[in-house]
Amino acid sequence: MKNLSLVLAILAGVVFAPFGGGAFAATLTANVSLSTQTMTVIHRGRVIAHWPVSTARRGKITPTGSWSAKWLSRNHRSSRYNNAPMPYSIFYNGNYAVHGTYETKRLGRPASSGCVRLAPANAAKLFALAQAEGLKNTRINVRY
Repeated sequence: MKNLSLVLAILAGVVFAPFGGGAFAATLTANVSLSTQTMTVIHRGRVIAHWPVSTARRGKITPTGSWSAKWLSRNHRSSRYNNAPMPYSIFYNGNYAVHGTYETKRLGRPASSGCVRLAPANAAKLFALAQAEGLKNTRINVRY
């Protein structure tokens, strides 16, 4: 039994270590790469999606780190940026969120004010999974 526990711990470290989640095994993880402008979604240990994203454009910041989801807002509007639509928002670090965008032509390159933008259909899928798994079981990891 100890050997099995050790093997599982090592495997968890291999899966989550690149994004800093070794001590926290979320059932839903969104790994965002700033360098490739992509998100890889892992649900219950399986990669289920690989999507283009847009993160902060020049002069803005998308913070790097690892957070659990804090709150959800299905039809959010930005109070900072002229009431801009932010459908299917998953807030993870203060005012930073993963959310849908209607500027889908800009996905795959930096274009946001700091949030992680997805195509609306992909944001809806991630939002539904976060609702189903629960906020404390949803992890957002942002790395270069």
